Amino acid sequence: MDVEVGSNLYRNSDGTIEIEGVPQIQVTQHPSTGALLLNFALFDTTGRLLAKVVDSTMMFNERRAYDLTKTAKRVAVKETASGKILLQFDLKAPNVVVFSKGEFHSMKGHLLEVSAKEWKIDKQKKSGLTHDAKGGAVLIG
Repeated sequence: MDVEVGSNLYRNSDGTIEIEGVPQIQVTQHPSTGALLLNFALFDTTGRLLAKVVDSTMMFNERRAYDLTKTAKRVAVKETASGKILLQFDLKAPNVVVFSKGEFHSMKGHLLEVSAKEWKIDKQKKSGLTHDAKGGAVLIG
């Protein structure tokens, strides 16, 4: 699967996105329908789990503070109170997904920001990169 994160393209990944060495996102497609399926863990600045998404369904949502919206081609998680999008994935083509927006903490407490032009976390940022993941995970941070 090819994964675009901001303006960066990661070819031939297994759909896992590791943030600072921890698998935090997994994206796949349903085998029969082709619908986008997302697994995601949302943490606070101390590494405490706030919400968990499994197969594009909210499984844990502390204080009902987050909303999940989904279609066959898009999955998004946002803060209920502010409406701020924390994570958005779109299916661009079969086996090509785009992580176009994001602003959430890694398990280590660092803020990851994803925009159309780049991703940045802590003191690292990348834009315009094309990388062959060779069947492995997309590595951020």
